[in-house]
Amino acid sequence: MGKISMAVSILCVALVVALALAIVGEAAIVEHTFVVHEMNMTHLCNTTKQYVVNGQLPGPTLDVVDGDTVIVHLVNRLPHGMTIHWHGVRQLRTCWADGAGYVTECPVAPGRNRTYRFDVSGQVGTLWWHAHVTCLRASVHGAIVVSPKDGRYPFPTPARDVPIVIGEWWTLDLVELDRRNLDGNFEDDPLSATLNGKLGDLSNCSGVPEESFVLDVKRGETYLLRFINTALFSEYFFKVAGHTFTVVGADANYLTPFKTDMITIAPGETMDVLMTADATPGHYHMTAVANQPPPPDLQIRALNSRGLVRYAGVRSDNNGKPVPTPLMPGQHDTMPSYYFRAKFNGLAFPGRHRVPEHVDERLFITLGLGSICRDGKKDCKLRRSNETITVATMNNVSFHHQTAASLLERYYDGTRKGVYTEDFPDRPETPYNYTDMDLIPVGPLEEVLEPTTKAIRLRRFKYNASVEIVFQSTAMLQSDPNPMHLHGHDFFVLAQGLGNFDPVNDVKKFNYYNPQLRNTVHVPRVGWTAIRFVADNPGMWYVHCHFEFHIVMGMATAFIVEDGPTPETSLPPPPADFRRCGTNGFSKH
Repeated sequence: MGKISMAVSILCVALVVALALAIVGEAAIVEHTFVVHEMNMTHLCNTTKQYVVNGQLPGPTLDVVDGDTVIVHLVNRLPHGMTIHWHGVRQLRTCWADGAGYVTECPVAPGRNRTYRFDVSGQVGTLWWHAHVTCLRASVHGAIVVSPKDGRYPFPTPARDVPIVIGEWWTLDLVELDRRNLDGNFEDDPLSATLNGKLGDLSNCSGVPEESFVLDVKRGETYLLRFINTALFSEYFFKVAGHTFTVVGADANYLTPFKTDMITIAPGETMDVLMTADATPGHYHMTAVANQPPPPDLQIRALNSRGLVRYAGVRSDNNGKPVPTPLMPGQHDTMPSYYFRAKFNGLAFPGRHRVPEHVDERLFITLGLGSICRDGKKDCKLRRSNETITVATMNNVSFHHQTAASLLERYYDGTRKGVYTEDFPDRPETPYNYTDMDLIPVGPLEEVLEPTTKAIRLRRFKYNASVEIVFQSTAMLQSDPNPMHLHGHDFFVLAQGLGNFDPVNDVKKFNYYNPQLRNTVHVPRVGWTAIRFVADNPGMWYVHCHFEFHIVMGMATAFIVEDGPTPETSLPPPPADFRRCGTNGFSKH
């Protein structure tokens, strides 16, 4: 065979192999550079400093296919330390890339770089990324869109994907906001809600409305709306006038589809929703409204944002007709959220959607507020006096955010002594009526329960242990719901309920057949949620409320998952380019 014939044969073989790999959806490497920097932005007649990635708000979307490897080069041009958390990515055996500040790594110091490498496997749908130090995630965030390998969904293929990022516009410096929250002050508010970074025409300054997010559609087409709630404080209702939705997924896991005219989404959650443009061609308002508990809970300003669904072929004045606006629930009506979430059931995902039948570890975790004495004193005047700092708690333990080292490094090196303990309690030491509304206002009833332990008390699980947790929202000094997020794992949501969890009767409500699989679960106001998961990912995994003031104030802990019996089931050493805390490139403070 001549050289030319040989070359042609090799080329043909290469083309056949390349075509075969393309057909089966060979995994790819998706590489990005994120430059985090300050940028002045003007809204509501004020120019304020914002923290952004690559000059964008929201930041860049990561488009990946199930099985792809992601490489992101983080360049920190802020005057503050920075990490990026890849929210919902399971990080199987890549705990070093999870990006939880002071849990899996120390923040990347100003002027320094960090490269994150991880795979996105066994997940399809919407995830997101965000800063995981101080309150910077309010503006340092973006979508992760994970497509199926074969390009097929278990629902009609949409004409287009549309990420819709619900957020908040802050003029208070986010680092200062973090400092105030850490001091027990959670009375600062954002000025507006946002949709894809737009405040919307409900906000105006001197009679000039803010720009609105616009979704252009064609009649008869179906769109996959990928919702992400990046807000620091609030769950949101969302509607589009004249249209209905079909909810098909959440947290990169499929759901049994169901129809609704409104979605509710809490901070940390993602949701995949189909919307068909089947209304009379025209313009239709979309509206996002924050909900919150009624008084005597502390009140924040009413937050909303409005966008526009705009059909092709319609004049800019909507053909002279008024633009319909959806009718929204009341700001203090939290029950639509509860009923909406009661419709969630999982859609079978081969190899993953099997609830463990046995339980090795059971935890009952109460979520609320408490207080500690200022300046390390042992005795102080309670009832939110100037002598105390209000803190957030899990089982009356408030997580201490140390900044000397990352917990993962200390665990891996075996140097945890004096840094953390592994005695996070199975349940609160003092049982009480967790949902008694008389606990909200300061007084003698809550004063007995108010004193809190401030510490780093973690929980260790053996590899492959089956863990069941009941999260109980309480009325201690507030009655907020709590969106609880677990890093490194998905979990089955077995049931939710209102009031105090009944370990005898409420267990009968557990869904073992087709529960939803999530990484963030909304624990209802003065109610409970039961979850179960398998601790099959070795490492150090943060678990916390996704209300930012709750996490900063200490509603958090970390779960340690031990190594399995083989190298393939064990946490590998840190990557070669991973900078340890205190070395060149990481901040000690």
